[in-house]
Amino acid sequence: MRPDALNPLFAETETLDGVGPKLKKPLDRLGLTRVRDLVYHFPERFVTRRAVGTIDEAGEGEQIVVKLLVIEHRGGRNPRAPYRVLAQDSVGNVLSLTYFGRASYTAKKQLPVGENRWVAGKLERYGDMMQIVHPDHVLEEGGDTLQRLCEPVYRLAEGLTQPKVAGLVEQALARTPELPEWCETGQVEREGWPAWREALRRAHGGEDAAARDRLAYDELLANALALMLVRADNRQRKGQPLRGDGSLRDRLALPFPLTGAQTRSIAEIEGDLVQDTPMLRLLQGDVGAGKTVVALAGMLIAVEAGAQAALLAPTEILARQHYESLRRLAEPTGARVALLTGRDKGRARESTLMGLLDGSIDIVIGTHAIFQDKVGYRNLAMVVIDEQHRFGVGQRLMLASKGRTAPHVLAMTATPIPRTLTLAQYGELDVSKLDELPPGRQAIETRVVSLSRLDEVAAGVERHLTSGQQAYWVCPMVRENENDDTAAAEARYASLKERFGDDVVLVHGQLAPDMKDAAMECFARGEAKLLVATTVIEVGVDVPNATLMVIEQAERFGLAQLHQLRGRVGRGSEKSTCLLLRGDQLSETARDRLALMRETQDGFRLAEEDLRLRGGGELLGTRQSGDTAFQIADLDQITRLLPVAHDDARLLMERDGGLEGKRGAAARVLLYLFERDFGVKTLRGG
Repeated sequence: MRPDALNPLFAETETLDGVGPKLKKPLDRLGLTRVRDLVYHFPERFVTRRAVGTIDEAGEGEQIVVKLLVIEHRGGRNPRAPYRVLAQDSVGNVLSLTYFGRASYTAKKQLPVGENRWVAGKLERYGDMMQIVHPDHVLEEGGDTLQRLCEPVYRLAEGLTQPKVAGLVEQALARTPELPEWCETGQVEREGWPAWREALRRAHGGEDAAARDRLAYDELLANALALMLVRADNRQRKGQPLRGDGSLRDRLALPFPLTGAQTRSIAEIEGDLVQDTPMLRLLQGDVGAGKTVVALAGMLIAVEAGAQAALLAPTEILARQHYESLRRLAEPTGARVALLTGRDKGRARESTLMGLLDGSIDIVIGTHAIFQDKVGYRNLAMVVIDEQHRFGVGQRLMLASKGRTAPHVLAMTATPIPRTLTLAQYGELDVSKLDELPPGRQAIETRVVSLSRLDEVAAGVERHLTSGQQAYWVCPMVRENENDDTAAAEARYASLKERFGDDVVLVHGQLAPDMKDAAMECFARGEAKLLVATTVIEVGVDVPNATLMVIEQAERFGLAQLHQLRGRVGRGSEKSTCLLLRGDQLSETARDRLALMRETQDGFRLAEEDLRLRGGGELLGTRQSGDTAFQIADLDQITRLLPVAHDDARLLMERDGGLEGKRGAAARVLLYLFERDFGVKTLRGG
C-alpha cells in the first residue's frame, strides 16, 4: 500500500484552494490531476528582470522592475483604442503603461492618480515615448515586487494564467512532505545537491543547476529501478520452454545461404526459447537484411516443440506479403500457415478460427485481428511482432494474453524508433542485430533535390521507366487541403497519369481494399511501371525491379519513415536511387534529417539521431516520442547521470533485503513519485 506520508501528493487538485469544476478542466487538459502533478509541472523558462531606479538605466526590450508615480489616465472613446496610464520615475521621465480591451478596468483599480506603484514588465518604445504594455505586476509600496526579479513561465491551457498556475504550484509545494534521503550521502555531499523537497522548491524558483541535476538523477534512478523490477517480474513468470528437434528447419529449402548475422541471431533466439523465462528480444536489421527468415526459424522451433506461433503485422498489405513469402518458404516443412485479417469473413474466417483453436494451424499471420476476443489458440507459445513500434503497449499485452503461459516475444524492426532504442539501452530488451546484407545487395544512392526541379525529376523518371525498370512516388497526404500546401497523392497521380498513361497506379489507405490490392498486384507483376502512394507502402512491399524512389516533400517525414520508404528499393541486384524532394522553407531539424539520410543507411545510427531530435517517449508508459519521457532530465544529464543511477538502482535491488530494507523503503517511495500509466502500477500490487 502507499505510505501515508505520500497521501498529500496524491490528493486531487480539487483539494487546493481556488480549484473548482471550471478550473479543473484546463488543469486536466495539461495532465495536472493531482498535487504531485503540479509539483512536477516545471517552468518552461524564467523571466529575469532588473530593478532600476530610472528608465534611463534600462534599454529597450529589457525586462525591468521600476518605481513609478501615476500622473494621468487617458482613455479614448473608441473601445478598440488602447487605454494609457502615464507615470513618471524618480527623476521625472514619463512613460506609458498601455492596456488593451477589458484590461483597462484593471488599470483603473491598480493605478490611482497620485500614488506610487512598483511596476514589472518589458520596456519598449512607441513613437517618442517609452511604454510597458500590459505590465506583468503592479504592486503597492511594501509589496513583494523585488522578489519577482526571476519569475517562472509555465505551460498553460485555455482558462489558465501564469499567476493562477504559480499560485497552485506554491500550494502544492507547501503540501509536499519531507522524505527520507534515498541517495548515497557521500554522493549528495560530493555533488552539492539539495534535499529532494528543497530541490523542487529551487527548480520552480529559478535556474539552479544543482537542483535540476538532483531531480534528474532521482528520475533516472526511479526509471532504472522500475525497469529492473519489470525485468525481475518477467523472469519470475513461467513461460513454456520450447526445445525444437530441427525436424522442420532441416526441410527448409532456402534459395540463398544464410548470412553469419542470421545464423548468429537464430542461435540466440533458440537459446532463449529453451528457457522457462519468456523471451523478450529485439531483432534489428536494415531493410533487406533477412529478418523474416530469422523469424520463421524461431516460429518453426515453436512448432517443432508442439506449440503455435503468431506473427503480428501493422498493415494488411504487410500481413499478406508475409503470408505469401512464409507460406512459400515453409511449404517443404509441412508446417501449416494461415492468414487472418479484419477483411476475412464467413466460412473462411470460421475455418481459420477453428484451426487455431484445435491446433491444426501451426503459424498464423495477420493484423490486430489475431488478438481479438473471439480468437482463441490451442497453445500459443511464441509471438513475432513486425514493425513493433506501430503497436501500443496495450495491443501487445492483449496478444501476449492469448497463451496458456506468457509467450516468448520477438520484436522486429528495421529502424528502432526512439522508444525501442531507449528500452533496449535501459535493459528491458535483449538485442540481436543483423548487420550483414545478403550477397549482391548494393548501397542505395540518396540525393536531396529541390522541388523547384520537379520537371527535371519527372523527366528522369520517364527515362528510368523507358529502360524497363519501375519506380515509386510517395506523397505525404492523400488529397489536397485548401488550408495546406502539402503534396497530395491523388493530385500527383493525376498529373503523372497525363504523362505516363496506364503505366501509373495509385495506392493509399482510403482506397477500398480490393482496389488497393489490384493496384499493388498490377505493380508487382510489372504491368504498371510507376506506383504513386502515401506511406501505406512504408512496409510490406517487395518488388525487386523497382529501383527508383521519389519522396515528395521529404522534410515532412521522420527519419524512421524515410529509412523505411527508401528500403522499398535496393531489393534486387540492380543499382537503386532515392530522391528526396524538399521544399524551400526548411527548419534546421529538417535540414539535419535530410543530410543524415544522404550520409548513411545505418538504421541504428538513424535511430540514435531520431532519439536526439524527437525524444525517447515514456519508458514505462505508452507515449512513443516527445520530450515528456523525462520531466527533468535532458540528454546531457542522461549521459552524465545514468551510469551512476543505474549502478545505485542495482545496489538498492541487491542490498538490505532488496527494496524492503531501510534505503529500499525510501526507494519504493521514490517509485511512487514517478508512477506511470503502465509498469509501476503492476509492481506495487494495488
